[in-house]
Amino acid sequence: MAFSITTTHNANPPTPPNPPLHRPPLALLPPILHQSPTHPPNPNEALVKVSWTCSTPLDLHRTDGNLAISRYPFILGTAFAGTVLSLWLRPMSSSTSPSRILLNIDQELHHSLKEGDLVFGFVTDGNPREAGFQTYITVPVHKISKLPQNVPYGLKEAVTVPTNLAKEFQGGDRKVLVWGGASSVGLYTIQVLRYWGYSHVIAVASGKHHDELRRLGARVCFDYRNPGVVGEILGYLDWEGNYGREGGRPRIPYLVDCIGSRDGTLKPLSQIAERGSKVAVMLPVIVVHAAEGRRPVFAADEKNVEGVVWKQGVEVRGVRTLNYEDNEFYRDKLQPEIIPALLAQGFIQPNRTRVVEGATLLERAQNALQLLRDQAPSGERLVWRVSEDEE
Repeated sequence: MAFSITTTHNANPPTPPNPPLHRPPLALLPPILHQSPTHPPNPNEALVKVSWTCSTPLDLHRTDGNLAISRYPFILGTAFAGTVLSLWLRPMSSSTSPSRILLNIDQELHHSLKEGDLVFGFVTDGNPREAGFQTYITVPVHKISKLPQNVPYGLKEAVTVPTNLAKEFQGGDRKVLVWGGASSVGLYTIQVLRYWGYSHVIAVASGKHHDELRRLGARVCFDYRNPGVVGEILGYLDWEGNYGREGGRPRIPYLVDCIGSRDGTLKPLSQIAERGSKVAVMLPVIVVHAAEGRRPVFAADEKNVEGVVWKQGVEVRGVRTLNYEDNEFYRDKLQPEIIPALLAQGFIQPNRTRVVEGATLLERAQNALQLLRDQAPSGERLVWRVSEDEE
């Protein structure tokens, strides 16, 4: 199969290539269009033409808050979906399997990739070879998921999956509270918890999403817009007969903050978590949200955020999705084998999508960022086309 590949292509860095210290404090400079070289694949890499990507809060943190940007140009984009144009495969070493993997995974998927395959994946923004907001990317094959043939959706929907798909849990009837259940992270967290046998998931989200969350696996839902939501959750625990901590154990052992907002999530969660509770917080913690003409402010330490007081014995941990490759098994198996199997076997459903329109790649990226500033997405992912020659 022959494909036309250019030596350079469009890419979307967040700002002009000037050091951030040289900018006025409130100058929110728009993203620009940058010509980036097209890299031929090295061993165990594939060259992919990107059709779809999705915008996430991380893109907004990078653009408006200069979060962890050490050099320019810094190409945005942690998700891609497109077509394999060329690849260079070599035999790969196998990793030790964890104690519980029940999926019927394709152990040979690395070697079944071929030109023309429809693929998607989670990549590292800032890496000029693989960041998702560009027409062509060169990606290690362990970061590529092949779109299953039997699913009733395409690349536009699949691109919502890998960035926020939560890691594995091993469960039972122990309670897990998921705050931000209708966010992309929350939707996948609830589905993975159901798969691993957690039957008592408590979801907190806008009331309009409660029916969907129950369908995905939540036992009970609460509306965060209700000023008395913390009291409602504590009352639910009392109604269940959990008056105080049972046998020295917390009533809710695990709490997942899918938003990472000081006022919106950490403060209410600090009133619910008890000694022995473990709280996972999506980073960075937002103290001031980005808005038109206003830069965001982030907390440096999720365990010590001004105005948030945790009870003694509560364990708070920050979660950085970009670190998943530190686990050798997940590095080698999560995207090539586990995610496609979860989709093919129906355990995971992609997020609902909201297509962001615009005449050019740059305009679509800017429009998506503005929707994130306005906090417009609700129970959906912002997706948009990357390649200019596809309709």
